[in-house]
Amino acid sequence: MSRTPKEIFEHHVHAGAVSRNADAVADGFTEDGVLEAPLVPADAGFPRRMAGREEIRNGLAAYYASQGPDGRVPNFRKSGYVLHTTADPDVFIAEIDTVFDGDPDGDGEDEVASLVQIFRIRDGKIARLRDYFAPGLVE
Repeated sequence: MSRTPKEIFEHHVHAGAVSRNADAVADGFTEDGVLEAPLVPADAGFPRRMAGREEIRNGLAAYYASQGPDGRVPNFRKSGYVLHTTADPDVFIAEIDTVFDGDPDGDGEDEVASLVQIFRIRDGKIARLRDYFAPGLVE
């Protein structure tokens, strides 16, 4: 049974942003899957392009290991997303607003990170994910 866009998206978010589990993220991709972050500079700590499940696994594991706790905690009650289906049943788009309680500058204001992800799926797995976010989110 094929997974729905909602199931695919929620698994991806939980595996990555919530639990930072590179194995679980990679397992959500096809063997030849591609994860791209086109707005990230080539020399950033976050890989701009990873091709193949193992490169995704290794690239994200290295990125997660390099990141210490920054004190930002996503507030899932304030955060939200909207999924958009397209004329192509294998493509969907996620609009995401993640809200972090308080900001790292200590002024008490919530910080909102807005991003867009374009998913292309095959056989219930992610074949290609383009993740458009502000590069400062992964510095």
